[in-house]
Amino acid sequence: MSAFTARPTAKISAPRRSVRAVRTRAAATVGADFKPGVITGKEHLALLDHAQKNGYAIPAVNCTMSPIINCCMEAAKKANAPMIIQFSNGGGAYMTGKGTGAEATEAAVLGCVAGALHVRTIAKTYGVPIVLHTDHCAKKLLPWFDGLLEANEKYFAENGEPLFTSHMLDLSEEPMEENLEICAKYLERMAKINCFLEIEIGITGGEEDGVDNSDVAPEDLYSKPEEIHQVYKALNPIAPGMFSVAAAFGNVHGVYKPGNVKLTPEILKKGQEYVKAQENLDSDKPVKFVFHGGSGSSTEEIREAIGYGVVKMNIDTDTQWSFWDGVRAYESEKKGYLQGQIGNPDGEEVPNKKYYDPRVWIRSAENYTVDRLLKAYDDLNAIGALGK
Repeated sequence: MSAFTARPTAKISAPRRSVRAVRTRAAATVGADFKPGVITGKEHLALLDHAQKNGYAIPAVNCTMSPIINCCMEAAKKANAPMIIQFSNGGGAYMTGKGTGAEATEAAVLGCVAGALHVRTIAKTYGVPIVLHTDHCAKKLLPWFDGLLEANEKYFAENGEPLFTSHMLDLSEEPMEENLEICAKYLERMAKINCFLEIEIGITGGEEDGVDNSDVAPEDLYSKPEEIHQVYKALNPIAPGMFSVAAAFGNVHGVYKPGNVKLTPEILKKGQEYVKAQENLDSDKPVKFVFHGGSGSSTEEIREAIGYGVVKMNIDTDTQWSFWDGVRAYESEKKGYLQGQIGNPDGEEVPNKKYYDPRVWIRSAENYTVDRLLKAYDDLNAIGALGK
């Protein structure tokens, strides 16, 4: 029995002044013809095409709890731009709760499904298109992927679209032939329910969500044009345009001082040119690229990568910091009111409930994260994207 069907019964945040400046440049209303709420299938493809055509990329934020989900949609609304909300295996398990009796794979599936249903329930009220996605799935985590696809197929049978917009398979540590063989098999299944696939080739360095590639050989951090073409040849005949490629161009997970990450976005340009030539295509950007490990990258490097066909950029490390930074700032400001339930600088018998209410200090975390995401939207040239 699968994990899905076996359900139990029961980087420093941006200065706030500069973020306010970014916020004022956001368009007030949706312009492009995309429905608000979760989008899938052809509408998702149209959104990615819109991003490539108009020179912006969509932020994809790893979410581990509803406050992070909600501030992602709040930032998207303020930026008048789309948002990709994504869950990792570990993030899904955390959504289920540390005290669950479910085994690891079941907990990861249930948490991701719960998060997706939460998004679907409220996303329309934010007035922008939302993409639901799951992040890195290594070979050892394929049972989790299987459970997610079962959830998608069940939802498709009932609603005519998949629960999630897309999923990522990260088999970059496996031989290229095996990577493509497994991805092709899954894409055949996903295409039947209009579900999009993200694939990784090469290796993104650093560490994220328990996957540590800190000691990877330097040459593996850079994909070759021939490898990008291999992906195109293997997947495009199965489901034309229904896949994206997280190619390696020196990017790493984690946070680093500026200058310590040696990006080579031109690798993406060469990949596009090679695929176009080999397949005799008209499009200058036949491949949709994904940017992993963007922390520490300059705005110029990010925008150069967008110019070569990047439509999605993952954000995790920086939003983890911004969420904490909001809590830290709140505690520092209200410290005298957070040392007990009663008694503060205003008097020994004055209650402190309104200061330690989780909704208050979590809201501070949300505000800081919204600000950081608005900076990301600006870096990605996506402020007012839906008005382009």
